[in-house]
Amino acid sequence: MNKKILLTTLLTGTFCAIYAQDPRESYYYYEVLNPKHETKPKVEGTAKTRVKESIDRGLTATPAINGKGIYLSWRLLKTDGDAAAFHVYREADGKTTRLTVRPIVKTCDFTDPEPANNATYRVENVNAPNGTKNSLGHSSVTIDIDKLKQYSSIAIQGNETPGKIAIADLNGDGAYDYIVRTPNSNVDPGMPGDKTGRTYKIAAYLSDGTHLWTIDLGPGIEPGVWYSPFVAFDFNGDGRAEVAFKSSGDDYVKDGNGRVCGGKEYLTIVDGMTGRAIDRVGWPERNARYGNLVRQNRNQIGVAYLDGKTPFLLAARGTYKLMVVDAWTLESGKLRRAWRWDGDEENPVIRSMGAHSMVTGDVDGDGRDEILLGSCMLDDDGTALWSSGLGHSDKAYLCRLRKDLPLQVFMVSEPKKEDGRGVSVVDAATGKLQWSIGQTTFHVGSGMVADFDPQYPGLECFAGEDRKGGSTEKYLLTADGKRINVQQKDIPGCGNWVWWDGDLLRETFTYKPQATKEGGPRRMRYNIAVCKWKGETLTEGIEGGKLAVADIDGDWREEIITALPGELRIYRTNIPAQDRRITLMQDHLYRSYIAHGSMGYPQAPVPSFYLGE
Repeated sequence: MNKKILLTTLLTGTFCAIYAQDPRESYYYYEVLNPKHETKPKVEGTAKTRVKESIDRGLTATPAINGKGIYLSWRLLKTDGDAAAFHVYREADGKTTRLTVRPIVKTCDFTDPEPANNATYRVENVNAPNGTKNSLGHSSVTIDIDKLKQYSSIAIQGNETPGKIAIADLNGDGAYDYIVRTPNSNVDPGMPGDKTGRTYKIAAYLSDGTHLWTIDLGPGIEPGVWYSPFVAFDFNGDGRAEVAFKSSGDDYVKDGNGRVCGGKEYLTIVDGMTGRAIDRVGWPERNARYGNLVRQNRNQIGVAYLDGKTPFLLAARGTYKLMVVDAWTLESGKLRRAWRWDGDEENPVIRSMGAHSMVTGDVDGDGRDEILLGSCMLDDDGTALWSSGLGHSDKAYLCRLRKDLPLQVFMVSEPKKEDGRGVSVVDAATGKLQWSIGQTTFHVGSGMVADFDPQYPGLECFAGEDRKGGSTEKYLLTADGKRINVQQKDIPGCGNWVWWDGDLLRETFTYKPQATKEGGPRRMRYNIAVCKWKGETLTEGIEGGKLAVADIDGDWREEIITALPGELRIYRTNIPAQDRRITLMQDHLYRSYIAHGSMGYPQAPVPSFYLGE
């Protein structure tokens, strides 16, 4: 141990009686005793300008809400300009008719009350910045009235039910495609291993349902969410997404419970259209500093613009003790490591600060992404920007709670907290505490931010205790941390939120399983209903288990992607819009949430700007 670390260790002993966490992991230690973390050289990727998705108009058609007519919805893009105005055309029986008397400027939707069968609808921005009619891909859609539904369907090979999904443009046509992991089963840390021989498979499908490829991860990757992270993104800037995932060698070792405990592990990246391997490098290796098998095998994967222009690929291991992250760039068909962050090599040491997901965004205004791992934030150079010292956070949201506030992090902490910080908000750039719940919490396992009650300014913050801690209490607070007094039964759940109707409040949804036989083995299906908080039901009959909520086409409101045996469904709202805004997928933070939704435990996406009443 060098003198600097020895002195630091002696100094921190004074504070052991005050902080339940190791003082080296506390915000106080980090800011007061070591305010200037050691920096590394800034990384530079290969991109000359920022790599951006080139997405299309995303025109969609569903039956109108009253059952009469066709409801059309399309994207507003950053390139459209503030003066964007849209005409809608219908082509049927060889005749083209303009349906709009005046260009639409308030919304990005239109209802044709008297549609013709087998008609093709088209939209044009008559005020496109280049002075010509805007003719993006997917600016037209052809409908068959008799077959038109509120959802589109993609057949999944093998009649398997997808358990995870990544959303990215694989062929560069401007429409989002789907990469799914099957089956929908899970071996979690602490559970016995799977001895059935079941293996996870990753398969790619275009937006029109075309199956591209399937990769079997094999018996060296346990069929559990923490051993099979994958992500899809355009890492080399060619306009088409690659797919990266954790893979294994043939030398895997299993213990008596069927758990993989040895063997080579890799980060593999493949071509999104063919599934052919581009390159393979080592995954952060196992070692005793991670702790036992339950803890050492929690793996995550991600993407961050660490130089502000190039998407870097992230491979991460560790949650409860040691935490390690490798950052890679894809250059000329090869993965090159930009840096490794090892929490035990930080000064101060950062341990046990992980969450069950990650998200990336620029929190300090330098144009480069930082990485929120949970209770700590990594800087773009591979050093820790701050650590809250709160330990493992089951949920951590990088968000803007009010329009007049900077980016903040709302987090809930799993360890028992007698200091009142089990539910708290910190500044995203510094980690400084903004507010806390101010009471003892025991094992807060869920949390979310959403504006669903117009009575209070900003996003509501809500959280719930896990039974593991001996409490089932739920908490509901304003954006300023003030308790909202409602009955426990009225505090909503944390996972099911969607922008669905015409206002800026976010809707929730409920679902219940329904056993169906359908001439074969009994299967479980789900009937989802979208509703206002403590209010009316807006849409019913959404079938399947929720895989993702994302603004993947149509106007800025979100779609609900569900999974059924052998089928993927994309449900769309048909409620007329009240306003318009640029598609949420062109907001960097929102897109980051969607990119990271294919691994870890799910979190509802939020944008970098305040979106609420």
